[in-house]
Amino acid sequence: DHPDIIAGQGTVGLEILEQCPEVRTIVLGIGGGGFAAGVAVAVKALRPDVRIVGVQAEGAACYPPSLAAGHPVSLDSPATMADGIKVGRPGDVPYRLIEELVDEVRTVTEDELSSALLLCLERAKLVVEPAGASPVAALLSDPEAFRGPVVAVLSGGNVDPLLMQRILRHGMSAAGRYLSLRLRLTDRPGALAALLAALTVADANVLDISHVRTDPRLGLTEAEVDLHLET
Repeated sequence: DHPDIIAGQGTVGLEILEQCPEVRTIVLGIGGGGFAAGVAVAVKALRPDVRIVGVQAEGAACYPPSLAAGHPVSLDSPATMADGIKVGRPGDVPYRLIEELVDEVRTVTEDELSSALLLCLERAKLVVEPAGASPVAALLSDPEAFRGPVVAVLSGGNVDPLLMQRILRHGMSAAGRYLSLRLRLTDRPGALAALLAALTVADANVLDISHVRTDPRLGLTEAEVDLHLET
């Protein structure tokens, strides 16, 4: 929330215009707003025709209500995996610039963030934190809304490996590629084998399996099976 910081971050906008002069839309994540404000100032000064679209996580979207109210609005408890844009209130200085220069602010869900991060890692071979993947999430959620050529700014690669593992699993689940099941079977010879045979026919790969007979919730002739599948 300082003019000098905003000006420094605005050099990213100059680099985009230099490296991709044909750009028509720039999509970037918004937290407090300094980065988006700086890019918008630089780009709009040279190319007012370029559309600037900001993206916030749905659980920490302080800009949509602020823009609707005409002044910065605080959120009670912002919640999102995207720590880099997890901000409860717009900065005063960037808010004024974003209100004037940013064409649209969109929101994305946690599922969309997970899917975007998975795509960046799997297809583009880029390690990006959830906040950095937010522009890709917006593009995937509604590709027809963006006029090309589009530049998506992937800002930030600070992600804990364990968090990355959870996010990727979440992204695979959202994409229908990972599935967790808990089933009760009749505890008799061949029951588990029949289940696994059915999964083989469905082309599902079993990553992990747990077979429990001793849970007090189970009947005398029941067994519980937990399965983690790759589909």
